[in-house]
Amino acid sequence: MKTFLSLVVFCVLFSGCDSPEEKPPVKAEPENRRLFKLPELKEKDSTSMDSKLDAEILKEIDWLVRAGFYDKSDLMRIICEEIYAQEDIDESLVSKTIDSQLAAWEEQKKTWPAVTDCDRLDSVFDALNKRGINAQQNSGNTQSDGYENFRYDYEEHPAPASIVGYCFYHNQDLERVVGGDGLYLAFGPVDPKEEEAKGMEVGNIIREELQKAGLKVEWDGTFNERLIVRDFVWQRR
Repeated sequence: MKTFLSLVVFCVLFSGCDSPEEKPPVKAEPENRRLFKLPELKEKDSTSMDSKLDAEILKEIDWLVRAGFYDKSDLMRIICEEIYAQEDIDESLVSKTIDSQLAAWEEQKKTWPAVTDCDRLDSVFDALNKRGINAQQNSGNTQSDGYENFRYDYEEHPAPASIVGYCFYHNQDLERVVGGDGLYLAFGPVDPKEEEAKGMEVGNIIREELQKAGLKVEWDGTFNERLIVRDFVWQRR
């Protein structure tokens, strides 16, 4: 009897001694990649995502569709090859989701007023370009990108002497205004050395054109702050 109990105790104590199968490390959360940021080269995880897209991906698709600058091929490239280039996502599911979002957005357009704030903004940027201010919409991803784009246009311009300054908003500004925030506009003169002397002149021209178009402008009148278009409803056809 004692021998039998000893065997039982021995089995209980040592039944878990086999080394458990080593589990793979938990995958770290992806870094907060912004639009058009070049991804690090890295092997994709072999584990596919679930049949439902992650909430973050759905959010990115939603605002990019509502931005109004991108068609289906642009959206597929941005989502699958740029923002989530390091992730193993279901491209067919991304494609279906984009189609659905685009169709819903087209339906919403039918309820828009004849002239939207985005139509007014287009007219403002046209007027600024006619007045010698190089005005660009959705220019790069940062202020540095936008300024580099201006410098490129200026250097390639057939009559650079006719340019007195620049005005732009970049992709992060776009994301904010689509989300309901104000639209921030960067501006300045052609020569950075004249920012303090001529920057306000450029800012005043921009403010004048925005107000003429019926848009609400907030600006402290100095080169230290960007202009902000408040109460802007983003509806870009």
